Amino acid sequence: MTGQRSDARRNYQRILTVAEAEVAARGAEASQEQIARIAGVGSATVRRHFPTRRALLEAVFQERIETLCERAHRLHTTGNSRTALLEWLHAFVQYAVSARGFAHILSYEPPIEEPSPSSCGSRIEAAGTPLLQRAIRDKAVAPHITFHDLLTLSVGIALATEHHKDPATQADRLFHLAVEGLSPGQGGAGVPGDA
Repeated sequence: MTGQRSDARRNYQRILTVAEAEVAARGAEASQEQIARIAGVGSATVRRHFPTRRALLEAVFQERIETLCERAHRLHTTGNSRTALLEWLHAFVQYAVSARGFAHILSYEPPIEEPSPSSCGSRIEAAGTPLLQRAIRDKAVAPHITFHDLLTLSVGIALATEHHKDPATQADRLFHLAVEGLSPGQGGAGVPGDA
């Protein structure tokens, strides 16, 4: 029994390691069959650990999601609420652009669904919503903005720029354009990366 559990843990770790490399190379379309082949396990073993493509992608991005969530918690107590929100959103967009497949898992979670509390979108929303609420309370962001609006905008920027020859630069440009409309009357002042 103990041997089976340790085999299962080893298989899980091997599959996850291979999946990370395959997702980095191929994005959200990484093949579960190819991952199984490279990991030296059967497709059924991959599906036992990761029953859906989304479950596999969420596991691949687990650590980075935690980093984004921790950053949101740190920024929640910092000075200017608008600057804190924009700094976090900018980091989110940068990460979504740099990590192939990440934007795709978030685009799987429309607001009409009830995602599990442990899903990527739910965890990111739980971390980022307090930043938005504080900025709204401070009248630094328009009161009708929802966290889902910001998530959709960020994912849209990442998806729209992923095949661009310089996705990070193009994403920054689009992010700055979006921010100019986010807080009417404040323009792009305080946007991360501005000199």
